[in-house]
Amino acid sequence: MSRYDNAFTTMSNRHMNCAQTVLSTYCDIFNLDRLLALQIAQGFGRGMGRGENNCGAVSGAYMVIGLARKLPATNPRENVDETYDLLQEFNRKFSEIHSSLICKDLVGFDISTPEGIAEARSKSIFTTRCPVFVRDAARILETLLKLS
Repeated sequence: MSRYDNAFTTMSNRHMNCAQTVLSTYCDIFNLDRLLALQIAQGFGRGMGRGENNCGAVSGAYMVIGLARKLPATNPRENVDETYDLLQEFNRKFSEIHSSLICKDLVGFDISTPEGIAEARSKSIFTTRCPVFVRDAARILETLLKLS
């Protein structure tokens, strides 16, 4: 099973949020402790803590892109422009597929409220749409970064 298919299945089974799913999919490549990755990404689900901002799958992908970039100890900003270029390319590709990077737009519900969350759950949004966003984010990462 590919990494992006595994991410889809993990998200479908609601084992973790979308940001956690994307980041943890690549822990072994970066020698990142899985529990630490889950802790780092836990607040980025549902539009960054239910804030209706960037989709958690997008935030998780940003973290992976950051991990994939070499960071010179003497000048941590040396590669920042190249990293930003990769982030913009990721954004372009994800938006081409889903027309937005914003959680609220993607899921179609106001998940900043208990009512909106309940409605999204009743429509199985978190187990039907969100796994697709996670899968597509992982697929884009593999193309951009040559991960497998």
